Amino acid sequence: MNEQKNLDQLCAQFGYDMAKEVNEAFEKATDAENLITKSLGVLQENGVYAFFLYLASQIKEKKDDREEKKSKAARALANQAASLLKHEWLNLIQVDDGEDGYKKAMEEIRGKDGLASKLDQLLLAKRLLEQALIYARYHAKALEESK
Repeated sequence: MNEQKNLDQLCAQFGYDMAKEVNEAFEKATDAENLITKSLGVLQENGVYAFFLYLASQIKEKKDDREEKKSKAARALANQAASLLKHEWLNLIQVDDGEDGYKKAMEEIRGKDGLASKLDQLLLAKRLLEQALIYARYHAKALEESK
């Protein structure tokens, strides 16, 4: 029997995980919601690669306490997004898990025969990331209101 895959449920789970990890990194739900909202805006306006590039730009090497939290949150969000795209149901990218999985995802997207060269898969990736980030934003808002 062919099992049906519910991609919306997958996005909901990843959205929850994104919000949880970003919120834990910031320790403040409004900061988590802000990063998720900005990232969603970049994704919607500029696409999948720009989304990962934006998050990479938020990860700083030399950092004070605030920048360290923001870097940790951006890394968590980017790695969760990469995990969504590499999920066994999708296999849109082939990357290993790890602290810098997002860097490998960026290479995979822009590489020869990468995700950026496959329009249908790229559009699917964008739509799934949008849905997961929308759920993440609502989860972050719910975390903020529950405090």
